[in-house]
Amino acid sequence: MPHDPALQVLADALAGLQHKQITIADFCRTWRAQKELLAQLPPRYGTVMEDLLERLESGSLFTEESCSFSQEDLQASLAVWLDKATQLLQTHSAQR
Repeated sequence: MPHDPALQVLADALAGLQHKQITIADFCRTWRAQKELLAQLPPRYGTVMEDLLERLESGSLFTEESCSFSQEDLQASLAVWLDKATQLLQTHSAQR
C-alpha cells in the first residue's frame, strides 16, 4: 500500500517527539511534509491535523503552566488522529 511508509513516518515522528528525541519544529515539519498521504484522506483530516500542529507549535513557546494547550494532550490527540487515518486508509485499501 502506498500510504504505509508515510504512516510509519508519522508514527516514528510522534514517538520521537514523545521521547524528546526530536523538536516540535522538526515534528511539525515531518507531519506537514506528508502531502501525498493527506491527499488520500478526506479534507477534514488535513484541517484537524493543521489545527493540532499549530496548537503544538504555539504551546511550545510557553511553559506548560502558562499555556492553555497541554503538550501531552495534543500529542495524544495526534495519536488518535493517526489511528483514525490509518483505519480509514486500511478500510479503503481493503475495499479496492
